Formats: sequence, structure tokens, C-alpha cells
Amino acid sequence: MQLEKLKAFILEKLHRELPHTFTYHSPHHTEEVVKHSYELGKEEGLSDHELAILQTAAVMHDTGFLVTTTEHEKASCKMAREYLPEYGYNEDQVERICSIIMTTQLPQSAFDKLSQALCDADLYYLGTNNYQLYAGRLYREMKHFSPNLTEDSWHEIEKSFLESHEYFTESARRKLNSVKKQNLKLIKKNFKKHTETHSDFRINDILLMLLGALIAGFALQGFLIPNNFLDGGVTGISLLIHGVYKVDFPLVFIAVNIPLIVLAVYVVSRKFAIKTLITIVCVSLFTHFIPYPVITTDKLLISIFGGFFAGVGMGLIIRAGSAMDGIEVLAVYTLKRSSFTISEIILAINAIIFIIAAFHFGIETALYSMLAYFSATKTVDYVVEGIEAYTGVTIISAHSEHIKERLVNELGRAITIYKGERGFLPGKYEVHADVDIIFTVITRLELRKLKNLVYSEDPKAFIFANTIKETAGGIIKQRSSH
Repeated sequence: MQLEKLKAFILEKLHRELPHTFTYHSPHHTEEVVKHSYELGKEEGLSDHELAILQTAAVMHDTGFLVTTTEHEKASCKMAREYLPEYGYNEDQVERICSIIMTTQLPQSAFDKLSQALCDADLYYLGTNNYQLYAGRLYREMKHFSPNLTEDSWHEIEKSFLESHEYFTESARRKLNSVKKQNLKLIKKNFKKHTETHSDFRINDILLMLLGALIAGFALQGFLIPNNFLDGGVTGISLLIHGVYKVDFPLVFIAVNIPLIVLAVYVVSRKFAIKTLITIVCVSLFTHFIPYPVITTDKLLISIFGGFFAGVGMGLIIRAGSAMDGIEVLAVYTLKRSSFTISEIILAINAIIFIIAAFHFGIETALYSMLAYFSATKTVDYVVEGIEAYTGVTIISAHSEHIKERLVNELGRAITIYKGERGFLPGKYEVHADVDIIFTVITRLELRKLKNLVYSEDPKAFIFANTIKETAGGIIKQRSSH
């Protein structure tokens, strides 16, 4: 049996041919299983010949992923029968190796010490401190092949799996059970926290969306619409159509936004599009059914306070992870097909709106409308705490390795790493350690999601953000799910 030559050939083949979508069942996983199967087999008292058979099974056990994602164990056995004779394995040895490989199929069904060692080596990570790292890789791999898999479903799957799993060999139980219990305890804790937090966010988002829509409706009916004032973006387009053609504003507002909501499904995310649709419908219903009083006819007061209340409403809606105006979605879509920045695209669209308004309602009204838009924009910035289109975030954490991987693979952000040192606390100046300082750029709607991700890995992580006015290059133009 030419084990080393076989191992070199198979690993090289996996590195060359296995798609990168296999973030868990990677060549590294095979290398780890080979290593741990040898360790466990040695501790279980296997002979040298048995260890060679065991390691061969470990080398071949996931080769089936090269051709299929379903019943890959059978495909691995087919490849074993094809390749092993070329490396000096006889028919009996090949069939024994195949029988061992088949025991790794979930639920595992080990029948002797060799198959027990391989099964335990295959799931060795369950009882290590790197559990979260490997579990994250497995989730991303499963998510790729099953896009409908949610985080909630995944957390339930891993919790149930760890609760029911038992190692076969005494060596694995002795070495891994203690840490595996800690991992299960942490999963249950995080699962409970995630469920509670997810529920709280949902309630908070709904309340913010309703309050924002209510205030925005007040700005529209109490200030802007009765006085033929405009706003920017899609709201401005709707007000313009309403003022020129006397079409009911709520109907126009929904009709103009619907194409942009559909576009948002592809440009941003389905969740964001649904929340935006709910917000727009609420604004339309509030402006139609609630008898808001007309506050004033003074143009300066309308410009300042109409814009202010519109900005408060839009700001609260943005903080809920939604939008009242689809203009940014259109800007992002146009950005991918031109060299203009988002700010330039939005400015151009609004300029056209106010120029048309000047012809229909007079230059004075158009200028006051521009002032109202400026007031709304600054209020939005204030309500969302100064978060602009892009925000630079720096993260310092002792768990930077896990955070780096999740930022890239889950949030879809590019990252830059600075080498630094953490510690140097008052009274403990001599205590310090090397650390990777992470820098990334995200959209303004992603900051809360990033914080949740980082704090789930390290509640003591230090995060600070700063506003970035304009960005270019890299992959920052990609919008992640909200």
C-alpha cells in the first residue's frame, strides 16, 4: 500500500478541482481527518496495518464531493475502487475501506474500531475550541447549496445535532467531550439570545417604521402638499405629479415607488424591499385617512419645519432598516452602469425635479422647496446619528480570526488588517498582546448588523466608526442584506 503517494495525489486533486464553495468539506478538512484518525487509532491500539487502512479511508472519505453533493460517500467509494488498486491495494482492502467510508454517512453507524475512529475524526471539531470557526464554514457551505436555509434554522440544526451526538471511541470521549459540552452550552445561550434579540428587533423595527410613517405623513399633509411644496427623490416626483395633474398623492406615491421596490429585491435584498413596501403603504394610508391639520402657509416655516418633520420621519424609517424613498435604490442601480457616484446621481435627479417645479409653481416655490429638502436631509443625518452612505469601521478584538472570516463570508465586506498590540490598561500596563486590527467599509444600514456579528463573537470587542463621504474601488459597492 503506497499510502503517502495516494495521499499526495488525492490532496493535490482536491486542492485543484474542489470548488471553493466547499468552505467546510475542503482539502483542509480532509487533512484534519487524516491527522485525527491516526491519533485516535493509535490511542485505540490499532496495528500499523489497521492504521494504514484507516488513514486511507480518511484520505478518500470526501472525494465524492468532486462529483456530487448528494450521497457523496457512495461516490467516494466509487473513486476508491478506481484509484486504490493503482497504489497497491488489493480487492479485500478496497472493500474494507469502502465499508469504513460508508459509516460516516449521517447518522453515523460505526461497527468496529477503525470505523469508530474515522467517524470521530470526521466530527472532531465538535469538541474543540475552534467549533465556531468550523461551524460557520459548514453553515456557509450549506447556505450556498440551500439558499432558503436561515440562520434560525441553522442554529436549531446545530443545537439538535450536538445534543444527540456521541463519540464512539473512548479516546475521543476523553479528549473532546468536555469542550463539546461547553460548545453546546454556548450554542444554547447564543440561540436563546439570538431568538430574543431577533424578536426585539422585529418589534422595534415595526414601531420605528410606524412612527416614522406617521411623522412623515404629518410633514406631507401639514406642510408640503397644501402649499405645493416639493421634496427630493421619489417623494418629490410624487408631489410634482400630484401638483401638476391633481392625482391623489397616496396613489401616485405607491405607483412611483413600486418599480423601485421590485428593483430593490435585486439591488439590496428581499427583506429590505418588503420593509420598504410596508413603509410606503403606511405613509400612503396615513396621508389619506388621518386628517392632519394644515399648520401654516408661511413659506419659510414650511421650508424649515416641513423639511424637519419629513427628515425625522425618514430618519426613523432608515433606523428601522427600511426606506420611504426608493431614490437610493435607483442611484445604486445606476451606479453599476456609470462612473458617477451615488451623491452625484441623486443630485442630478433632484435638480431635474426642482427645475420642473420652477416652471410649474414658480422659482420662489422651487427655491423654498430646495430649502425644505436641505432641512430634511440634515435632519435625517441627525436622526441616524450622522451615518452617511458609507462608514469606515475599525474593530479591535482578541477573537479577530473568527470576526475576519465572518465579515468576509457572511457580511460580504472586504477587510484590511493592521498589525497592532492590545492591552496597556491602567494598572496593567505590562499586560499586552499582538492583535489584528480590522478595518472595513460598510453602508449606513449595515452598522447594526456588523455590531451584532462582532459582539456575538466577542462582547468585549472595541468598535469605532467614522463617516466616509465618497468611496471608490474594491467591493464596497455591493449591497448586503438588511
